[in-house]
Amino acid sequence: MSEHDFEPIRGLPAVLPQGETILWQGAPSWKALAFEAFHVRAVAAYFGLMLTWRAASAISAGAAPLAAIQSALLVTPVALCGLGILAFLAWINARTTVYTITNRRVVLRFGAALTKAINIPFTIIDSAAIKSEGRDNGDIALALKAPNKIAFLQLWPHARPWRVRAPQPSLRAIANAPQAARILAAAMQAQVVIERGRTETVRAEAKPGVTLVGPEAMVAS
Repeated sequence: MSEHDFEPIRGLPAVLPQGETILWQGAPSWKALAFEAFHVRAVAAYFGLMLTWRAASAISAGAAPLAAIQSALLVTPVALCGLGILAFLAWINARTTVYTITNRRVVLRFGAALTKAINIPFTIIDSAAIKSEGRDNGDIALALKAPNKIAFLQLWPHARPWRVRAPQPSLRAIANAPQAARILAAAMQAQVVIERGRTETVRAEAKPGVTLVGPEAMVAS
């Protein structure tokens, strides 16, 4: 049993209010998250260069090639341990993360030791951008309207890379990202239509009423 077993709805901190429905739910692929967020590929390349440099330095110092290679391989356990830690972090993050799109908001639930649930209503989303990583895996980044802001460290690794000053909450390394993006776009557009209709209704109801001019109220004739 985990702390997530007590959620009223998987991935959500509370029961949805009346009229709100879940349109899509997903989670990161831990392998894609390891490559894209935890940079396992770059770290592996770094260790590979370090091993090569160590062997080359030993050979240039007069060591036999076999002895130089054996000396370089002494660093291999450290490299494997480091890569293993990064892969584990990616796995645990993917396992404890649920992304939810409803007809009114996006919810990011994540965290192993300390669970967070971040609600992002459509009304504060300025735009959404998709980045595909091949095989339909990709990220969906949400740009927030000013002055709304969520700290980068509070979001990471569920944030668009390198956007520290204006952090963008992101659905990272999700399968079939284009489909999720289409669902999000349609839901946001539908919400815009609803809000526009409400605004027009309020304006229409206000026309025959009382109009305020400066400090005085004048009743329309």
